[in-house]
Amino acid sequence: MAQLKDSDLVSKSIHGDMKAFGVLIDRYKQMVFTLACRMLRNKEDAEEIAQDTFLKAYKALNTFKGDAKFSTWLYKIAYFQSLDQLKKKKRLITSISLDRYKPTDIKVMSGILEELERQDRASIVKAAIDRLSEEDAAIVTLFYFEELSIREIAEIVSLSPQVIKVRLFRSRKQLAIYLSTSLLKEKVTNYEH
Repeated sequence: MAQLKDSDLVSKSIHGDMKAFGVLIDRYKQMVFTLACRMLRNKEDAEEIAQDTFLKAYKALNTFKGDAKFSTWLYKIAYFQSLDQLKKKKRLITSISLDRYKPTDIKVMSGILEELERQDRASIVKAAIDRLSEEDAAIVTLFYFEELSIREIAEIVSLSPQVIKVRLFRSRKQLAIYLSTSLLKEKVTNYEH
């Protein structure tokens, strides 16, 4: 059953085949959890949102028209479930001003790549992404880690493709600043010892 297309699994699930829906869960549970985790920045909340996402998706399967890919439809549910959770907690979205950095500061990144090779890249990048707003972290995750198209992301987060491009551009600039700042601090600390 794992070889079946999403559309076939959705059709079987609508007709009561729980094993088919289980395959869909297995196929997308990691990405739904990752997206929720990036936005909520809390593992327990992300696990709850992932469960809620699949429950809501199952209840709404008969509304899935197949206009978009099933994964896009599912990620959209996860995205809005996460936003709702953030609103409930009334968390403040933190961001940094790009105005206080000069373009030359961003160029520092090129000299730091050697340093990245000696460090655990995944943890450094994750920490940098965690400093983005929850919505921008989700967009970066969908684009770079899930390799979704701009159009698919726009559909998931209900924004225009142009807005997604702008948010990705700004996020890349912020990530460059975060990464260069954190790596420069580490270099200075290493030289002081």
